[in-house]
This record gives sequence, structure tokens and C-alpha cells, in this order.
Amino acid sequence: MYKKNGAAGMQYLLDSIQVDGQFRSVSGSQYMYNHGIATIALAEIYGESHSPTLRRKLELLIAVILKAQNKAGGWRYTPRPSDADVSVTVMQAVALRAAQEAGLAVPQVAIDRAAAYIATCYNADKGGFCYQPGGQPGFAGTAGGIYALQVLGRYDDPTVKTGSEFLLSHSKDTGGHYAYGSNYAAPAQYMIGGQTWRTWYELTSKNLLNTVQREGDLAYWKGADPGIIFHTAVFVTVLAMPYHFLPLYQR
Repeated sequence: MYKKNGAAGMQYLLDSIQVDGQFRSVSGSQYMYNHGIATIALAEIYGESHSPTLRRKLELLIAVILKAQNKAGGWRYTPRPSDADVSVTVMQAVALRAAQEAGLAVPQVAIDRAAAYIATCYNADKGGFCYQPGGQPGFAGTAGGIYALQVLGRYDDPTVKTGSEFLLSHSKDTGGHYAYGSNYAAPAQYMIGGQTWRTWYELTSKNLLNTVQREGDLAYWKGADPGIIFHTAVFVTVLAMPYHFLPLYQR
């Protein structure tokens, strides 16, 4: 039904990629986060289409990510090695894994180093993940941490289990970065599966369906910056998780 819209969005992203592999007209202060999420989107499309044109563009995007990885294995907001945080690192790590899963050449060492950095953000006392090593764990950081570790193949890492429990104990923390965190928490709990997933999905879907706004045929979720479109896209993706639309989450 929305093939034309999806194709237009894909073409916009492709047309925005410059010869150096960076996207034009993206805020420099938060560049790598945008680069990562756009790369994930295109990698998912490539996994379905195997378009040679798309592959060449993806190779440029992946090269930027690899060059920006710092010595600790993480990423920050600028497209060069500097410091790192778990938020930006998770996005780049998942982009690399999505591209690798789609058939592109991604050095395993880059993925291993990303997982190592994420591990340094774990707070053993509280069972969650922090924005940066040594901080206090939160809903969004923990969701991103256990999500990325699983996408990177660390399904049996003990911190995934404790992180999952942390998320369940904070399932009512719907303020702040709830939409952002849910974007990670839902697929993280889905990949764990079993009763963990059933409990999480029941709690989350009930909350989302109780807060959806309706205007005639329109349905959406309100939220602070970055706004309605972001929140609606995230929450629709969360609710659709059991239907296996995205290749990255197919069993």
C-alpha cells in the first residue's frame, strides 16, 4: 500500500549521500546518530532488494562508520574517532551488523570492539547500562545495551539477562526518552523471547494502545522533540514486532 512512499524515502536518503559517504544537510553536532539510523534503514532495504546501486552507496556509508570508531571501540556524534557513548555506539554497531547480515563485507573485529565498548557501560551494582562508563544506568541506555549485544551475537551474555530484568522493573518509566528507549527495548525483549517477551509486550502494548490519539482515520502518538512522526513510527514498529516485517528481527 505504501510502496511509493517507501521508495521516495529511500531515494531521498540515497540522493543525500555525498561522494565521501556522508549525508548532506545533517547537524554536525549529532551527525553519527543520523548516519547510523539511515544506514540501518538502507541496509534493511538492501537485504530485501539486493540492488547494486544501493550496495555501492551502503559501502560508502559503512566506510564512514568504520573510520569513525575510536580506540575503545565506540562512537560519538562526529564522523571521526573521539570519545564515545552507548547511544551513538549502539546505532553504529547495529548498522554494521545489519549491513553484514545483508551480505556486505564488515570486519568482525569492528563488531567485537563495539561489543567490548558497550560492555564497559554496564553497571554491575544495578544491572543496567549507562550512557557512558561509570554513570548511572537508565531505561534507554539499558535497552540499547542489551539490544545491541544480542544483534552482535552475544545472546548468552549474562548482562543481557540482568539488563532485561532492569527494563521490566522500569517498565512504567514512560517519561523522558521513553520512545527512544522503547525502540530498543521491544526488539531486545523479543529476541530473548519466551515469557520475558510476552510479559514485556503485554505491558507495553497496553500502554501504547491506551495513549494513542485518534482523529478520524488518523492514529498517532504525541511526544516532545523530535515530535509526533518519530513517536508514531517507533510505537508502530514496537506494536508490529510479532509480525516479523523487518529482516533484522526475523527468527
